[in-house]
Amino acid sequence: MTEPVVVRRGSVWSRLPVLRQLRQSVGLQRGMLIVGLVISVAFVLTAIFAPILAPYGYAQLQDAQGNFGAQDPPGGKHLLGTTVGGYDVLSRVIWGAQTALLAIIIAVVLSVFLGILLGVISGYLGGWLDRVLVVIADAVYAFPTLLLAIVSAIIISGGQSNLWGGILASGVSITVVFIPQYFRVIRAEAVRIKSEAYVESAKVVGTSVLRIMLRHVLRNATRSLPLIITLNASEAIFTLAALGFLGFGIEPNSAAEWGYDLNKSISDVTSGIWWTSIFPGLAIVLVVLGVTLVGESLNDLADPRLRTRRRATGAPVTTADVSVVPGGTLDAVTITDGLEPRS
Repeated sequence: MTEPVVVRRGSVWSRLPVLRQLRQSVGLQRGMLIVGLVISVAFVLTAIFAPILAPYGYAQLQDAQGNFGAQDPPGGKHLLGTTVGGYDVLSRVIWGAQTALLAIIIAVVLSVFLGILLGVISGYLGGWLDRVLVVIADAVYAFPTLLLAIVSAIIISGGQSNLWGGILASGVSITVVFIPQYFRVIRAEAVRIKSEAYVESAKVVGTSVLRIMLRHVLRNATRSLPLIITLNASEAIFTLAALGFLGFGIEPNSAAEWGYDLNKSISDVTSGIWWTSIFPGLAIVLVVLGVTLVGESLNDLADPRLRTRRRATGAPVTTADVSVVPGGTLDAVTITDGLEPRS
C-alpha cells in the first residue's frame, strides 16, 4: 500500500487576507490595491500617532511667542497656514484623522455586529420572523444616509456636540442605514448554508440550534464581509464630514473635524485664501480614495473570473494547501491559490 503524498501549507504570511489578495493580483489591479493600502495605512498611522505628529493641539491658539495670527499663509512655524479662527491648519488636519478613524470604528463595528446577528437569525430560523425582518430592512434601506444622520445629530446632541456626541451621531446614522446591507448578505449565506450536509449532520447528532448557528452557519457566512466593510468605511467619513459641513458636527474646541473646517473656509475662498479649504478637503478625498481602492480591489479579486483570467495569462499553477492523494499523483488537484510552486 502506497503512502499518501501530503503537500504542506504555505507560509503564515501568505494566508493573511489582504496579503494573499495582494499576491493574487496582477497588473493595474495590483497597483490599485497597493496605492489603496499605502493611503489607508498612512491614514491609520496618522490617526494613532496624532499627538506626536501634530505640532500643536487641535484647539491651540497660541504658543510661547503669543497668539497665532488669523489666516496666515503657509510658511514659517505654520507649514499649512492658519484658519480664520487662528487654528494651525496642519494640526487640525492631523487631529481630524483621529476623529475620522473613531467614527469609522464605531459605525462599522455596530453595523457588522447587528447586521450579522439579525442575518443569521433570519436566514437560519426563517418563518414569520424572517419575513418581518426583511420588510424592516427594506424600509430602513430607503432612508437617505445624510438625512438620517442630521436627525440623529439633532436628537443625540442638539445639533452641536462634543467629540463623542458627534461621532455617536454619525455612527448611529451609518449603523442604521448599513445594517440592511450586512443583513442581506449574511441572510442569503445562512439560507444556503443551513441546507448543507454538515449542518444536517449536526442536527441528526442532536447539536443545539445556538451551536449550529454560531459554529457552522456564522463561521461560513462571513467571508464576504471585508469587501462591504471597506466600502462602508469611506461612507462613514463622508457622513461625518457632511455633518460638520452643514453645521451639525463637532465643536472646534472638542475635536478637529475636516467637515467643520471646510464649512468655516467657505468665505475664505472668495477672498483668495485657499489653504484653509484645500488641505482638509484633500484629506477627505485621499482617505476615501484609499479605502475605496482597497474595497474595489478586494471585490474584484473575489470574482472567480479574474482568477481564471490570471491562469490563462500564464500565472503559475500551484498545488492545493493540503492534498492527500493515494498513489503519489498530484496532477488532478492543482489550483491557482497564489502560492509559490514547490521546488
